[in-house]
Amino acid sequence: MSLRINGFDVAVAPTIPLDDPAVGKYDKFNPSTRVIEKGWRQSPEVAAFQADTIFEKDVAITLRDGVKIYVDIFRPSGEEKVPAIVMWSPYGKSGNGPNSLDMLPGRFGVPKDRVSGFEKFEGLDPAEWVARGYAIVNVDLRGSWDSEGIVPWQGEQDGKDGYDAIEYLAQLPWCTGKVATAGNSWLAMCQWFIAAQQPPHLAAIAPWEGAADFYRDTLARGGIPYPYDTMWGFLQNTTIGRNGVEAVTTMLEKYPLYNDYWDDKRAKLDKITTPAYVLASYSSALHTTGSIRGFNEIQSKDKWLRIHPRQEWSDLYKKENSDELSQFFAYYLKGIKNDFPKTPRVRVSLLGFNNDYVENVVVSDYPIPEAKYTKFYLGANGTLSSEPAKETGTVSYDGSYFPKQDDNDSEEVLFSHKFTKPTWLAGYSWIVLHVSNATEDDSDVFVQVRKLDKNGKLVQNLNVPLKDLIPPFNDASEVHNSCFLKYLGAPGSLRASHAVTKIRNSDPRLGDWPQYDHTRREPIAPGTVTRLEVPIWPTGITFEEGESLVVKISGHYMGFMEFEFLAGKSHHNKGVQTLHFGGEYDSYLVVPLMDPINQEATGARGLTQGSM
Repeated sequence: MSLRINGFDVAVAPTIPLDDPAVGKYDKFNPSTRVIEKGWRQSPEVAAFQADTIFEKDVAITLRDGVKIYVDIFRPSGEEKVPAIVMWSPYGKSGNGPNSLDMLPGRFGVPKDRVSGFEKFEGLDPAEWVARGYAIVNVDLRGSWDSEGIVPWQGEQDGKDGYDAIEYLAQLPWCTGKVATAGNSWLAMCQWFIAAQQPPHLAAIAPWEGAADFYRDTLARGGIPYPYDTMWGFLQNTTIGRNGVEAVTTMLEKYPLYNDYWDDKRAKLDKITTPAYVLASYSSALHTTGSIRGFNEIQSKDKWLRIHPRQEWSDLYKKENSDELSQFFAYYLKGIKNDFPKTPRVRVSLLGFNNDYVENVVVSDYPIPEAKYTKFYLGANGTLSSEPAKETGTVSYDGSYFPKQDDNDSEEVLFSHKFTKPTWLAGYSWIVLHVSNATEDDSDVFVQVRKLDKNGKLVQNLNVPLKDLIPPFNDASEVHNSCFLKYLGAPGSLRASHAVTKIRNSDPRLGDWPQYDHTRREPIAPGTVTRLEVPIWPTGITFEEGESLVVKISGHYMGFMEFEFLAGKSHHNKGVQTLHFGGEYDSYLVVPLMDPINQEATGARGLTQGSM
């Protein structure tokens, strides 16, 4: 089968056949209907269904081009019509597939008895949500599992398919005609594309952490094919289906610059007007910027943003968060006039790293207006100062070096500033650097905003507190070095040859935060000192008196991978890179700083994580 997108012939990779042992659990294709009684559970250790549930398995939906996809529908028994909530991804439906919360020790803080095993990976659990008065529809999108066609990776095709499925479901006799979308990560990313198609019966969306621009947010952040792009290669190579999957990693090798193929994978957020409850966090190496930009750019009159302090699945299945999401859906899907509209439109969290975190801080907007963009100049002896250094200086590192995942690397340079009073860093940062490479015509530059404790030690943040892991862990050293579980700091990156295509920033709230269209590469003569403006992802960090802000700079990605076996499979940098600062070189870091907000006044919560 062939595939074309925006005039481009698209590479197609093979999928894993359904009879392959790597598929894991597969409840074989069997269109059927059964009743699951209240209290029934798949095994003694998992959650029971909380209401009598009609389970319609492998229901066919025919899309506009004749392709059939298959869905599982869980809905309340009885005659009363209910709204539908759609879960959309290629990961398998109703517990199928190899992905699970057991991928790493600790289950990401989600107890086994919190879910039933019928939930779509990263989706809402029908055992809980049918009892809340909704139908849960788990979709095997085009090409995945038993669905026909080739698996797409986001884009307009996915959006049109979602439109067709929503309009089909809205007409079914058990449905009120109100349909929503929900879910985390892939299940969130696809919501931007579906909602942009404006299905008439789409009444609400809940994209809980989803990138919105597949090129800039994930595959080639800063124009660099990331070492962690092996995550997407891993997902591409483990996609399950019958006819193949769009080979995005191959397309990135063929088209490393942004073009109309990649534009198909940038959600048209300005076309979204549906009520939206958007989630973001700092922990994901994939979704932070896309989630926040999604909230800011959608045109929905009714929209909310909550930036939480935990790992995504840990947050997704916390009961208080499900209760709040249920209030949102009750208002927009059932017409229940509850108090959800009084929920603060923007709430943020800040990480204390080895101390604690603060969550649900109410602010008026994001970026936060009270946060002032503050400039710190790079200086001699690794200092960050409010005044530029008068004397020029240099420091070098080996750009070709790629470290093990141990967060302790000699080929990184650090600059730091010690705070004399409690301070919050909240929002988007960027750094201006002057960089030369003596032997190469390009340089990949990576930065990371970190925190030092009062003893001058770099600290890490546990995305799930030790006591919440299943079973609880005693010490952070026991926790896997995975970006799912450990957050080091806000990342930033830029391929120097792409700096020629900077985009004008149309959002004044972002200050001078740099953005690039990555449509052109201009080689740099070896030895040339080039001024680079490197964007850094938004973050939230609390600093106490005596603690320090640090920026790390290197030639390699400095965060942990999703899984340790993915580390270091793609690293493109070469040559020794030299940073120039002071005198004629105005190298500086810009960070959004503010005084701490009174937490009690905003209803914020704080939780102790335990020592790192």
